[in-house]
Amino acid sequence: MKNKLLFILPIVLVGIQLSAQEEKLVIGQMIDDWHLAAAEADYNGYFSRMTNNAVFIGTDATENWQLMEFKEFSKPYFERGKAWSFQAVERNIYLDEEGKLAWFDELLDTWMGICRGSGIAKLENEQWKILHYVLSATIPNDDMQQVIGIKKEKDSLQLLELAKRMSSPNED
Repeated sequence: MKNKLLFILPIVLVGIQLSAQEEKLVIGQMIDDWHLAAAEADYNGYFSRMTNNAVFIGTDATENWQLMEFKEFSKPYFERGKAWSFQAVERNIYLDEEGKLAWFDELLDTWMGICRGSGIAKLENEQWKILHYVLSATIPNDDMQQVIGIKKEKDSLQLLELAKRMSSPNED
C-alpha cells in the first residue's frame, strides 16, 4: 500500500500542476481577448470581461475608475471605432491555492511605448474576469530626473488637492 501511494502521489501532483498551467493559459487568453476587444472597439466584448465591481486605474493620477465611471469615460473612444491597442509582450500569471483568484503583470506595446499592466482576475460563474487593473507608463531609470521635472508643477498642485481631500473626507 505504501508503495502504491508513493507511485500515485507524484502523478496527482503533476496533474494539479498541469491544471494550474492550463488555467493560466485560459486566463492569458482572456486578457488577450480583453485587449483585442478594445483594439476592435468591441465595447460589450471588452466590458463583459470585467466583473461588475471592477476597477481600472489609468496612467494619470486622477484615473481611478469604478466600472460604471470607466464605461462612461470609455464609450466615446469605442464609438469612434478604435479605443486603444495594447499588445502583451511579456506576462506573468499567478494563481491562489483555491484557483479562484489570479494576479498578473504584463509589459505592453502601446501607442505610449512600453507600458506595464497589472491586475487581478476572478473566477466568476466558471469564467475568468478582470476585477482590478492598473496601467502604468514605464520610465527608464536614466530618464527619471527629466520626468520628475516635467511633472513637478502638476504633481505639486495635485498633492495640495489630495491633502485637502484627506483632511476633510466625504460623508458618504
